[in-house]
Amino acid sequence: MKKNNYLLRMVTLAMFVALGVVISPILRIEGMCPMAHLINITCAVFLGPAYAFVCALLIGIIRMLIMGIPPLALTGAIFGASLSGIFYKLSKGKIIAAVLGEIIGTGIIGSIVSYPVMTYLWGKEGLTWFFYTPSFICGTLIGGSIAFLLLLKLQQAGVLTKIQSSLRNTDPTDDKKDKVA
Repeated sequence: MKKNNYLLRMVTLAMFVALGVVISPILRIEGMCPMAHLINITCAVFLGPAYAFVCALLIGIIRMLIMGIPPLALTGAIFGASLSGIFYKLSKGKIIAAVLGEIIGTGIIGSIVSYPVMTYLWGKEGLTWFFYTPSFICGTLIGGSIAFLLLLKLQQAGVLTKIQSSLRNTDPTDDKKDKVA
């Protein structure tokens, strides 16, 4: 059963990466990619912080290679995806915590980290430390709102719990065996 769960997590991660690469150009403006935040939060809630980080990293690398996107594809995603999963886990499953993690991770941390990356590695001049903050926060608010509504509807329908339990590392029949013994 654990092998099947691992395979299911890998397939789910691959689907999130593919979906992220395909829908990220939608509503994209330089420094603002709301659909990426939708993917980050949803992946964090479904799979957890480590998978959300890997998902954001892979999407960013693919977008940089194929679409010629600057390193903002990474700095604007990996911090938010990770914090989204961490906040969701720490809050014991509150969707709003996942959204706040994305807003803080991308809107604040990612935007500030983008300054030295874009200035020193990419050669953009005339930027300030908070140059990307307004657009990153706007992007996370848009994508976070969509993710919040999507996940809330899934939760209300009872589907979110089923998805999460099917993606867990543990074998659900192990608990029943322990209780019987």
